[in-house]
Amino acid sequence: MELYSLVSEFLFFAFMGITASGAIVAVRAKILMHAVFGLAVCLLGVGGLYYYLGSMFLTMMQILVYVGAICILMVFGIMVGYTPNQVAEKNLKGKHSILAGLTALSGVILIGTSIVRNKGSWISTGERVGDYSLNHLGARFLHEYCLAFELISVVLLAAIIGSIILATIREDGGDDAA
Repeated sequence: MELYSLVSEFLFFAFMGITASGAIVAVRAKILMHAVFGLAVCLLGVGGLYYYLGSMFLTMMQILVYVGAICILMVFGIMVGYTPNQVAEKNLKGKHSILAGLTALSGVILIGTSIVRNKGSWISTGERVGDYSLNHLGARFLHEYCLAFELISVVLLAAIIGSIILATIREDGGDDAA
């Protein structure tokens, strides 16, 4: 039993490490293709976490829909993104870094006040009306609302394809009034 829990903890931390490292690569990359690669690694890590939680369906959907949709994201990114030379010329200075810092600080403050206001009640378990515990929400998202979750991903895919079509129309000198 002890070996099983040790392997289980190792898998959890491995998937968390893959997710976090992919997210860091995606955020810190200066070249668009590196950012897309980091996002794909991050999403694979999230798929691994779904596997760890025992939801094979969500694992496969994560890999097929999200990691598969990375190909569309790469095409879209190539169409509207900067070239490596443009990235080298442009850097984050002055008011942009101040705004980025203020945005990050406000996010930390909002999350911190949410945690302090709830006083840890979101960690408790139980079946009551309005239960917002992690166990209850996780069970609802992974079992009862799985279809809605996947339908939202289809809407996101349609929005990305629509953006590609709009960008192509404007590049060809089409109607800009839309």
